[in-house]
Amino acid sequence: MTERECVKNALHFKPVERVPVRIFFSGVGYYEHCEKLNDLYMNFASSFEPIIRHSIPKPGPECFDKDGNYHAFWEDEWKVKWEGRIFGIAGIPYEHPVKCPEDIALYKAPTPPSLTDASFEAYKKRIESFKAQDKYVMHGCGHLYETLIAVYGDENVLCDMALNEPEINELADKIIEYDSALLERALKAGVDSIEFGDDYGSERSLLMSPKTWRSFIKPRLDRLFKPARDRGMDIHFHSCGQISEILEDLREVGVNSIWPQLPAYNMKELAKRCRELGIAVEIHTDRANVMTFGTPKDVKELVKREAEIFDVMNGGAFFHVEVDNGFPFENIEALCEAIMEYR
Repeated sequence: MTERECVKNALHFKPVERVPVRIFFSGVGYYEHCEKLNDLYMNFASSFEPIIRHSIPKPGPECFDKDGNYHAFWEDEWKVKWEGRIFGIAGIPYEHPVKCPEDIALYKAPTPPSLTDASFEAYKKRIESFKAQDKYVMHGCGHLYETLIAVYGDENVLCDMALNEPEINELADKIIEYDSALLERALKAGVDSIEFGDDYGSERSLLMSPKTWRSFIKPRLDRLFKPARDRGMDIHFHSCGQISEILEDLREVGVNSIWPQLPAYNMKELAKRCRELGIAVEIHTDRANVMTFGTPKDVKELVKREAEIFDVMNGGAFFHVEVDNGFPFENIEALCEAIMEYR
């Protein structure tokens, strides 16, 4: 069974010869562990992207304060100004380009990448190269809610969504138009599936009412995903927090796999629900607690429990490896060793 076949089987609840694994090559991981992480990964395996030796990131002196602590500022393509306190970890918006509803009419989304220039051809060749190496290509097509709150602020967005104000609808449509262009680019380049990410939950519940999510977010996701659905493609969805109330809705708009924040759930209940809905799960071992503060033994025991609960050899799940700040290297080794038992 090829690597790509293993991924397809896992996504569609069919038995696998080895459980797929996706590595997120996080900058903070290389920054903290340097070549040790390169050496570890080179002896590992990835189903989604070839493993190569990555260069070690070196933030410039302007990224540190007078006490030697990382403290960086930057502006993104949406004109959001960010502040970062941990290198390689998402920062916090400190200045939103949209200050009030009246700003929205004049606000412009970034220009989407071209579908015809040299950069697109390079992107397409990269995807073709991954496939030639038996890798399953899953690429992202942006965010909606996360971009909204970065551009306009949490309180403004949540209040205006609840009131269904016309301006917030206009801003959301501008973002979805941009995301649709990213999706079109990925489809034209020949990806196997598309991935979308939006954090809708706290540790206990949705950040908004299910009614608001269904009236404001769901129709836009439905419209965004339609080109992928029409092609019969897999759609992968990442959302941090507890979003049990909308799992069925995500399935209705075409999502057939999710990357959840597992500690926000009862894993047995989540595994049962997702198997009933036909939603595969990307298993991301508890980063906030076990990977940071546990022992290698704790890590290996948790991976074994995850594998048993999600019945990984019979499809419906695959592993995720990502190194956050503060992970002891021996825990990273334990994670990779435990996953390799299913490889």
